[in-house]
Amino acid sequence: MQESGSFVCVGPGMMLGAHITPRARSEIERADVVFCLVSDAIVELWLQDMRPDMHSLQPYYAEGKRRTESYREMIEAMLGEVRAGRRVCGVFYGHPGVFAQVPHHAIAQARAEGFDAEMHPGISAEDCLYADLGIDPGTYGCQHHETSQMMFFRRRIDPSAYLILWQIGLAGDRTLARYGTGAPYRRLLLELLAEEGYPSEHEVIVYEAATLPISAPRMERMPLSALVDATLSVQSTLVLPPARAMQRNESMLKRIADIDAAMKDGTV
Repeated sequence: MQESGSFVCVGPGMMLGAHITPRARSEIERADVVFCLVSDAIVELWLQDMRPDMHSLQPYYAEGKRRTESYREMIEAMLGEVRAGRRVCGVFYGHPGVFAQVPHHAIAQARAEGFDAEMHPGISAEDCLYADLGIDPGTYGCQHHETSQMMFFRRRIDPSAYLILWQIGLAGDRTLARYGTGAPYRRLLLELLAEEGYPSEHEVIVYEAATLPISAPRMERMPLSALVDATLSVQSTLVLPPARAMQRNESMLKRIADIDAAMKDGTV
């Protein structure tokens, strides 16, 4: 009798060989079938050394092809093996659940069809960003947005916190078929940020995590206005430090002080 298939998603982290967890390595080694989608060809070769029979999902992408169509094909390829009764492992760069639609949708579909499916965390670009830039998200707070989504929808931005904008190189893209947009779209983004309290001279950071031990992360500081002509990729993230000081909530502080005093007096 054929055993029921299963599905698991893992991440090798951002840096080649340095971030992979023992759990992720074990899942890759024990799986009947392994698929991968990573950000660097060298990382893919490294994974192939671990599993020579690994299947790359990269060929599902194509210039001019909508990414949503590529995603559907990737999911179907992996779940086809699960339905055949195999133990399938999907390896997705960084953390498999961060800015990665395919793992989430594949797991949901597998569970809907009655298969065991789970995800194990990995080191993401966000984790590397905090370490490389020396940012503690607890100091001022952090807001994270996908750049185009922030442009398409009205969001409440707090300029007293860090603002992290992901996939800045795709700002304003509605086609889901391009791998970069240009200066006209970025100007619209800067107009939006100006309305939210970020002046054109505000210093920002274009960040890209290192994927190889011999490379360094990109941490390029520039005035916000320079973003229009900056060299950006799909991996580029924009970090905007706070543009104004946090404002004390005096009424809330007084109410807390009143409770503190009542607790001390034993009246509460």
